Amino acid sequence: MSGLFITLEGPEGAGKSTNREYLAQRLREQGLDVVLTREPGGTPVAEQIRELLLAPSDESMAADTELLLMFAARAQHLAKVIRPALARGAVVLCDRFTDATYAYQGGGRGLPVERIAMLETFVQGDLRPDLTLVFDLPIEIGLSRAAARGRLDRFEQEGTAFFEAVRHAYLARAQADPQRYSILDAGQSLEAVQRDIDSLLPAMLERARG
Repeated sequence: MSGLFITLEGPEGAGKSTNREYLAQRLREQGLDVVLTREPGGTPVAEQIRELLLAPSDESMAADTELLLMFAARAQHLAKVIRPALARGAVVLCDRFTDATYAYQGGGRGLPVERIAMLETFVQGDLRPDLTLVFDLPIEIGLSRAAARGRLDRFEQEGTAFFEAVRHAYLARAQADPQRYSILDAGQSLEAVQRDIDSLLPAMLERARG
C-alpha cells in the first residue's frame, strides 16, 4: 500500500502551518493515519540544517550553498520520515517541499531551474507530491503577518522584490500543472480558507483510499 503525499506551499505569512493542522484534523476524523512534517527539517539532523539556513549571520550564504543545504536536509527527511510513512500507507502533510526550492532558490535567488531539477531527481528519484496546495496572498500582507510573529529569520529579512519573485514562481508552477496544484486565496479570512480546504477533501479522501 502506498500513502498520499500532500505538500503545502506559499510565501511568508500565508498560514500554511495553521491550515496544515486543520487539514490533518479533518483527515484524521476520517480514520486516516496522518503524519505532519516540514521543510527544511523534519528530523533531528534536518532540523540542525534548518537552523543553519534560517539563522541570520554576519557571513552571507552563497546561493548554491543554500540550495545544497536544502537538498541535504531533504535527503535526510525523505529517508527517515517521508518514505517510511508513505510505505505504510500514511497521508504525509508537509509544510513546504521542493516547490519551495524552485520558488525561493530558483525564483528568489535566480538559480537555474535545470540545476534544481538535477538535484530533485538525484535526491528524490521519481517521488513527487500527489497534491500541492499553494496558499497565495499579496506580498505586503504576508510580510506584515510575518513581522507580527516576532524576530525575522534570514529569509524573512529579504526585500519585496525577492518575495515577488517567489510568489511568481509558485503561481507559474501551479498554473503549469493544474492537476497537481490547487491555489487557495490565503488573503481571505481563516474561516474562508478552511472552507476552500473542505471543498478539496472529497478528492483527497478518494485518492487516500485508492
